[in-house]
This record gives sequence, structure tokens and C-alpha cells, in this order.
Amino acid sequence: MEYIVSFDFAILDFIQAAIKNAFFDPVMMMFSYVGEIGAVWIIIALGMLFSDKTRVTGAMVLAALVLVALAGEIGIKHLVARTRPFLINTDVTLNIVAPSGYSFPSVHAAAAFASALVIAVREKLWMGIGVYVLASLIAFSRLYNYVHFPTDVFAGMILGTLCALVLLFILKKAKLETRILKIGVQRKDTT
Repeated sequence: MEYIVSFDFAILDFIQAAIKNAFFDPVMMMFSYVGEIGAVWIIIALGMLFSDKTRVTGAMVLAALVLVALAGEIGIKHLVARTRPFLINTDVTLNIVAPSGYSFPSVHAAAAFASALVIAVREKLWMGIGVYVLASLIAFSRLYNYVHFPTDVFAGMILGTLCALVLLFILKKAKLETRILKIGVQRKDTT
């Protein structure tokens, strides 16, 4: 465990020394804040619900965010109870408001990668590439801003990917796509 902690701090300290600067500070602050409570993904998913072509994807993204919150924020974080890096290395000045709660796993990264996988699998290639770039920037911002260890972010990426894969499997096996699309058709018929 000591090796992992020293590895984590080596990466965080490298980012602080080699990459962190006045230009990137507001950029990385923005990426951290748009990932807060999955806000950007909720907005994207809600927008997708209004189109017949993307309705199922939007519903799946929202379901993935709920699964990530349950597994990551409510479950794993409290089982592991890992202290955030800025609370251990108090010499670092944070670029963002200090988050509360535990560090492992990064739910920002989990929400981002769950949402990105669902969108990438179900939508056009350019959209998939775009959401993975956004997800990667949100995940990296958590390291840049010194609020998560690299292993927290990596675990979040894995958790999000697994949550999305489970939901995509359930969607296919339970034939939920047809049911979700019928909800949209029924709403149109009643108006």
C-alpha cells in the first residue's frame, strides 16, 4: 500500500510541478465543476430525451449516473474511506473549493466514463470521440486540482465503464429499447 501511495503522490506532484500554471488553472477548474454531480452528463442526457433518435441513449446515461452514484458515492467511498490528497499534503494550494467526502473512487471519473461509454456505443463516432475527450479532461482535472489520487481516478474510470457495460447488457437482454421508445410514442399520441 505504501508503494501505491508514493506512486500516487509522485504523479500528483509531477502534475503540480510540470503542468500546473495560471493558464490551465481556470480551464481545469471549469472541467472539475462541469463534472460536479454529473451535471454536464445530466444536461446532455436530458437533451437527448427530446429526440426519438437519441431518447434511449439519454435514458441509459441517466440510469448509468444513478448506478455510479449508488455504487461509488454511497457504496465504495464509505467502505474504503480514503483521505483526499490535499488533506495529507497540506502544502498544496487548491485551485477549486475543497470537496468534502472521501477520495476513492473518483465519482467524477466514474460518471464521465459511464456516460461516455453509453454515448459512444449508441451514437455516431464523432459524438463518441467528443464525449471521451470530455470525460478524459474531467478525470484529469481531478488530478490537476489535487483532489484525487491517480488510483482514485483510474478506479473511477473502471467503475464507470463496468456500470455502463452492465446497463447496456440489461438493455439488450430485457429488450428495454423498444419499451423506452414506446413511451415516447405514447406521449405523442396523447397530445
